[in-house]
Amino acid sequence: MSQERLPMVKIREVLRLQAEGHKQRKIAASLICSRSTVQECLQRARSAGVSWPLPEDLDELALQAKLYPSKAKAVLMPEPDFDRVLRELARPHVTRRQLWREYRAQHPNGLKYTAFCVHFRRWRKSLGAEATLTLEHVPGDKLLVDYSGDPAHFVDRDTGEVIAAQLFVAVWAFSSKMYAEATMSMNSKDWLEAHVNALEAFGCAPAAVVPDNTKTAVIKACRYDPLKNREYCDFAERYSLAILPARAKKPRDKAGVEGGVLIAQRRILGALRDQVFFSLADLNVAIKSIVADINAEAFQKREGSRNSLFEQYERPAAQALPKRRYQYAEWHDGVRVYPDYHVQVLKGYYSVPYTLIGKSIAAHIRVERPWQRRTIAAHRPPEHQAYLALGIDKLMEQAARIGPNTVAVLTKQMLSKRHLDETIRGSRGILRLAQDFSYAALEAACGAAMQLEVYNYHAVRDLLRQGMHTVPARHLSPSATAGLQHENVRGAAFYASKKTH
Repeated sequence: MSQERLPMVKIREVLRLQAEGHKQRKIAASLICSRSTVQECLQRARSAGVSWPLPEDLDELALQAKLYPSKAKAVLMPEPDFDRVLRELARPHVTRRQLWREYRAQHPNGLKYTAFCVHFRRWRKSLGAEATLTLEHVPGDKLLVDYSGDPAHFVDRDTGEVIAAQLFVAVWAFSSKMYAEATMSMNSKDWLEAHVNALEAFGCAPAAVVPDNTKTAVIKACRYDPLKNREYCDFAERYSLAILPARAKKPRDKAGVEGGVLIAQRRILGALRDQVFFSLADLNVAIKSIVADINAEAFQKREGSRNSLFEQYERPAAQALPKRRYQYAEWHDGVRVYPDYHVQVLKGYYSVPYTLIGKSIAAHIRVERPWQRRTIAAHRPPEHQAYLALGIDKLMEQAARIGPNTVAVLTKQMLSKRHLDETIRGSRGILRLAQDFSYAALEAACGAAMQLEVYNYHAVRDLLRQGMHTVPARHLSPSATAGLQHENVRGAAFYASKKTH
């Protein structure tokens, strides 16, 4: 008999091809072996009573033992820990061959690589679809987000009205860890705030978020390059992640979140169906408690729980959150620019560059009260900027270079004015006196002004003209005002009464 021995996989092929009616010469050519080797294999199979199709319980080792009894191993090879293999394959940069090498290091006489892979595929198939789903995703890679079609409810305590709240669900693709939150609506602001709350609850960010093709995420769906909502892009930029909208008519793109939504509907909405809440906050407290239970429960067909998989694999691979959280911003197009280079958006006025009338290119923090103005200095015309160039901060810096008395006088006169322009004009006038006299003279005069409690330009100027700056401030007394004969030096009573008006 031939001494050439076929590998176990080729033995199965010989038996299959022979059963399908192929000649031995063709079988040998297909398997790249000699015809005599095929003959020997078929003869051994007939002697052992083995034919195609093989019994389901006849594995590779048993087949080898039947056909080559003199060479069969007395002890069966140790089976790999395929539970561990499945978990390790989900980690970055881990391959089957690497895990097989580790297996052979522990069991030098164990399965060869091909048999290792065949056994693993059979074991994985025996688990059903869930194990296959796990292997499709990488830890820390994707967060699947969507709204449940069915709402939760709470009652307005004052009116008794039952208010529907939309249920937002976020699920990590690998670990299936879940976050859920009820929002007042599905508009862009609530949608993005729910995203931010989810990331802060997880304590990390994924490489990508996978939403449905809702209008709050996608302006225009496209298989290759969907046009995404501008606010959504701002959110993605803040957290350094990608937006990967699920493809239309591709349910497997968001199978994880659909499963999460189903669990949320059954576990959250079902559990809360007979409970009454009087605020959105109370409703979300109850939702948070139920989600915590879901994440802590052990899987039925896998080891561990959503929490354990997340902490062991997902969190180490995810991104850290930025130091500053995302703040929602709205974009408005087509607004009219008024002659004062401001536009009206809702009930607020915002500046835009005066040279770009009709173009909406400015971004502002939202006004805090109706009809408030938000003005960016660079949007002003040059002549307006020149007038306001010496703002309060710069004027105070200039006063500080002269001395503390000058700073004190500017501060006092600032508090007595009603308008910014009045403050700037008065401050510039006082500081201008340093050029007519000197820094030291102005500082001394301001010290006298503080003693006399007079803080306007004319009073300081008259103090300088009448030589009061030559008298040390500590030697001044209220009687010193008798020598100041000027209508603008009126004493503390006048200014105190002025502040009360």
